[in-house]
Amino acid sequence: MGPLQNLKVIDLTSMISGPAAASMLCDQGATVIKVEPIHGEQMRLMGRPRNGSPPTFFSCNRGKESIALDLKGDDGKEVLWRLVEDADVLMQNFRPGAMARLGFSEDAVRARNERIIYVSISGFGESGPYANQRVYDPVIQALSGATDIQAHRQTRDPEMFRVVIADKVTSLTAAQAITSALFHRERTGEGQHINLSMLDAVLAFFWPEGMSGITYADAEFNVAAGSGSMDLIYKTKDGFITAGVISDKEWIGMCHALDRRDLIEDERFASTRARLRHTEERKRITAQEIAKWSSKEILARLNEHDVPNAPLLRRNELLENEQIVANGSIQSIDFESFGEVRQARPAARFSKTASEISGPSPKLGEHSREILARLGYSEDESQVLLSDGVVGST
Repeated sequence: MGPLQNLKVIDLTSMISGPAAASMLCDQGATVIKVEPIHGEQMRLMGRPRNGSPPTFFSCNRGKESIALDLKGDDGKEVLWRLVEDADVLMQNFRPGAMARLGFSEDAVRARNERIIYVSISGFGESGPYANQRVYDPVIQALSGATDIQAHRQTRDPEMFRVVIADKVTSLTAAQAITSALFHRERTGEGQHINLSMLDAVLAFFWPEGMSGITYADAEFNVAAGSGSMDLIYKTKDGFITAGVISDKEWIGMCHALDRRDLIEDERFASTRARLRHTEERKRITAQEIAKWSSKEILARLNEHDVPNAPLLRRNELLENEQIVANGSIQSIDFESFGEVRQARPAARFSKTASEISGPSPKLGEHSREILARLGYSEDESQVLLSDGVVGST
């Protein structure tokens, strides 16, 4: 059982930023009840579904229970109120003001459950000129400087990350904040409201090195001018590798691995600062030398001389990489109606309270009847809710 066992999380979120955070809590033992509209959330409609769940939806909602609710009427709201009354966490990522219009503002919810951790995830925050705009990941990438960080090395034209990085950074931030709030409640008995914007989460994530040029107000510099300083991708005779050096020791190791000991005494590369000043020359020479070797040969030589390196893996090569296999980083689990499903295992390994992938993603309303029974609805009352379309069920 995970460290969050016996905690109850009401997940009203959709897409990725909230659902992925709730999934992490679920992996760590929490009971997560996903509350969806009668027609289901948008992510169910995106991708290639199996058993009603596209792959991204599956990965963001595994192990949860699902109830489908029409929250426009009083009967649906009453079901949600019953869920709220004994919940530990409520998560929502509607646009600012939407929960209040539904009647479930933080104040209203806290009046019914003062210990609850109420989590509001938004795109831009609760106020400001962007607050009520619709938002998806590319919008946050555009506004956070991500496209400048990813800009083409030669042309400096902006480019985007090819994954929904803003949503996932927000989900990690949310999961960490929720557990901190739960820890505070454990000490004091106090619940609280967590406000988290995707924009703030991504800015904080990028800041340490991505925003180093504007960190010291009286010593700003154009960090883009040194954007070529990182060693990234090198072509070999038969593929691509990465190899990077920072310290003098690593540079000496690189020179030995490349059979270019003459470069050790070259004043252009004799210190870390010198190598940064002449980064393009260093990378050009390094690339020319690495191109003379096969990937297997040069990786072995780099390892021999303790130079950080790795092959560049295609996504379908992950399953056979020896380090990923040794770590057990990817789990294959047989789930009824899904077959063999691969998932990245929960990354944090707890020695006493192991995390685990406890189940597949739920069908829309799969647990509606079960949840209603736990909330005290009789079988006849539940049937009326289902027949009237207040509650959906598979």
